[in-house]
Amino acid sequence: MANKNPYHVIKHQHVTEKAMMLQNLQNAESNVSLKRCKSPKYVFIVDNKANKQEIAVALEEIYSEKNIKVVDVNTINVKPKARRVRGRLGNTSAFKKAVVTLQEGDSLDNV
Repeated sequence: MANKNPYHVIKHQHVTEKAMMLQNLQNAESNVSLKRCKSPKYVFIVDNKANKQEIAVALEEIYSEKNIKVVDVNTINVKPKARRVRGRLGNTSAFKKAVVTLQEGDSLDNV
């Protein structure tokens, strides 16, 4: 999978309440254990066949103008869930998400 397009590896950023909480951990001051979290974390939907090294390289290429450094990548395979729509059974799509930890001081926000 050499020379894979970074936009095929990283599909889009996953924005949920839990993902926003992970992004804001670096600014948390309410708890002693939360004050130690200095590195921001971002959640992305990625290609099902992508590995951690490909994800890290793709993110650094996509955000090369911000000069970020990926410290750690954790991946989760989300299984499909059974759903019922108008009496018919179906499944949601399975996907892979990656929780990416950036170097302390780096950010993807336009602040």
